[in-house]
Parts: sequence; structure tokens; C-alpha cells
Amino acid sequence: MGEHANTKPTVLVVEDDESVRRGLFWALSEHYRVIEASSRTEAMALLVHEPVEVVLSDLHLPPHVSDLTEGLAIIEAARRLRPPVPVVVITGSNAKHAALEAVKRGAYCFLEKPVDGTEVLHLTNQAARVRRLEREIMRLRSELSGRGFSHLVGTSPSLEKILKQARAVAPTSATVLLVGENGTGKEMLALAIHEESPRGQAPFVAVSCAALPESLIESELFGHEKGAFTDARQMRKGRFELADGGTLFLDEIGELTLPVQVKLLRVLQERSFERVGGARTLMVDIRLIAASNSDLEKAVEAGNFRRDLFYRLNVVPLALPPLRERQEDIPVLAAHFAAKAADKHGRPNSDLDPALLEALQDYEWPGNVRELENLMERLVVLSSSPVLGLEFLPEKMLRTLPDASTADETTLEGSVTALKRNMIRDALKSEGGNKVHAAKRLGISRSYLHRLINEYDL
Repeated sequence: MGEHANTKPTVLVVEDDESVRRGLFWALSEHYRVIEASSRTEAMALLVHEPVEVVLSDLHLPPHVSDLTEGLAIIEAARRLRPPVPVVVITGSNAKHAALEAVKRGAYCFLEKPVDGTEVLHLTNQAARVRRLEREIMRLRSELSGRGFSHLVGTSPSLEKILKQARAVAPTSATVLLVGENGTGKEMLALAIHEESPRGQAPFVAVSCAALPESLIESELFGHEKGAFTDARQMRKGRFELADGGTLFLDEIGELTLPVQVKLLRVLQERSFERVGGARTLMVDIRLIAASNSDLEKAVEAGNFRRDLFYRLNVVPLALPPLRERQEDIPVLAAHFAAKAADKHGRPNSDLDPALLEALQDYEWPGNVRELENLMERLVVLSSSPVLGLEFLPEKMLRTLPDASTADETTLEGSVTALKRNMIRDALKSEGGNKVHAAKRLGISRSYLHRLINEYDL
């Protein structure tokens, strides 16, 4: 019986109301190993150290029960895991707007209190199945596409310049500092460097310094001894020990506090440290890759980042270009992410409408590659057409497109617009005004045809 229980997938329930936690436990415990937390701090520690498949979490958690800060932080932390852990949000019936905001931030779905046990189990099963599929897809994609730099898609000169430097530094043990906006692929590049290095078969341990509460950062990096603090019921290894022999990736390193920066500097200099609450000095052999989305030199001048640590990290700086500076890569990235999303959701591969590619290249992409990947998944999921077009683009992207009613037909864009308008008019005429049949003739969805009719004032 005990052996069977250990094979159950793990579900993390995060809820400060003990009666709700108990109800969720009994709804799930027959099929899942249920672990519990009553705060974000407890949840973060369990996410790091337990094989969590699904999280069920309240949004309003102590100490900030009046807002969504704690709950949204759990969603963000779960999304950073590889593959992301789906989060089912549990909320009161009078707070549906909060649940919808959580879904926008990446939650899998939401449930209203009082929760129904059957519905909880059903949604948890669905979420667990999604993670299993994503894990399998990651495994197969890794086998098919190989390791290292083959994961990085693009041929633009700005990307090629960075990849050339990354390939040169990968076989060495040099410390690398990756700088770039959020969503530019810093962790993916760090993993590629690791996989192409002599340490490629050893652990790659990634830590988001911004996602960990300040009180936990030191313990997470360096570990702690039993009894080091109130909740330290047993000894735990930190990320440095877990990465021994391999690569430690510290993302958002500028978020580290000054006291932790001092300890990090010592590890880099001496390759030794003590666990929190411990006296024994431990030696480690790690390669460090750090990343920041902010200007660390400015942080040094402001007194928020140690100058000596910055120089120790800045041995080989690599600046990843934002997507808006990689215009040539947008079509191939869009096609790659569309195929990836189709594979993930069991959809047929779709072609990309030239008008869609034009809209994608006209957009500024503040969220960079990650934003493009999420958008292409959205289009694949929502579209029923064999060609992905403008139908489900966000309004902010449609506003950048030229006005069809005032297009100059002497330009390329104007000529394309005129051709589309004539094709739609001819299709409607041939089908006697039947929009369903006209849409089929044009190879687009009916709702997209309606949008074009309005856009072209037909």
C-alpha cells in the first residue's frame, strides 16, 4: 500500500483555510499524493524540493490577504519550472475578476468556492495530463532536435553574433553574464552553453533570484542544517550543492541582497561555503552563468550591487538582442512556434497568412520571443482555419495595420489590399451572398470573413 502511494503524482494545495485544505485533501488523496502549504513561503519551498505536478492555490494568502500578490507569485514560480507546473486557482464566488486576472497571468483555470470534489478531481486530472504531455514533448523534441544551440531558432546577424561568442565560450569554464530584456531567451542560451560544455551530462540547476522571497534566498542557494531556523526540520542541500560538477544558472541576479552578494562572491573566489546554521565548510565545482534584465553597472553606481562581484561575473558578457531588432527571425520563429503549439495541442500544422506575418513584423514585441510564442499558441488553439490569419490577433496589434479603406493601390500594401477586397467581393457574388460558402471558397473562417467585410467596408 505504501509503495503504491509513492507512485502517485504529487499535488500541492496552497490554502490558509484549514477546512478548505482538508476538503481538497479528501477529494484528491485517493489518486494523488497531496502536500499542503498555508503561505507563499511554504509553497515556494515545496515547489523547489518536491516533484509537484499540479498546484491548487488560493489567491489571497497571508501576509497580504487583501490583494493578489502572494497568489500571483506562486503562479509565476510554477510557470518558471521545466515544464511549467499548471496552477488551478481557487477563489470566492465574489472574486471572479481576480481569478480571470490569474488566468491571464498563466493560471491553468479557476474554481469557485465552495468547491465540488468531483470537479476538483476532474480539473486536476486534466492539468496533470497537460504536464505529462508537455514533459513527453520536451523529451521527444530534445531527441529529435538534438542538444545545445540547435534549440535556438533564427538567422539574423544580431543573433548569429551572440551565438558565435556563446559557441566559443561554451567549452571553457569561464563565468558568463547574459544581459537582455525579459523574454529574450536568456535561460535557453544558458542551457545551450551548458549542454555544449564538458559539463553537459552533469546537472543544470536554474534559480530565479526574483521569484524567491528574500528570507529564503540564502537557504535556497547554500542550503541549511536541521534546526537552523523555525521550519528547518531537516538538513537540505542548496542549489550550489545540487549543481556540483555542473552549471548553476542564476537568473535576475541583480535582485540578490547585498549580504547574499558577499557570500556569492566568496563562493566564486574560493569555491567554498557553509550551509545556513552550519559550521562545516563545503567545496563545490560549478560553472556559474548569471543573467539580468537590468543594467548591473548602473546598479553598481547606485550602491545596490557590489562592484567586485560585478567584475567577477562580467568575465564574458553576452547581450541578447530584443525581438524588435531581429525582424528577419520573426517569420521563422512564428512558424516554429505554430508547429510546436500544433504538436502540443494535437492540431494540424497551419500555414501563416502573409498579412499575419506583416502584422507580426510591424509589432514592437515588448515581451520579446516569449510573447511571440504565447501568441502563436493562442492563434493555433483558437483558429479552425488551415491558414492562420489576423482573426484572433490582439487589438493592440491590429491598430498597427494600415487602414484598408484608404490604401494607396500604387503601393505594394495597397495592391494587396485591393486584391483581397476584389477576391472577397467575387467570392460573395459567386456564392450568392452566402458568407459560409464564401468563407469556404476563400479558405478562411466565417468570423474572419466578417471582420474583413467590415474592415474593407464591403
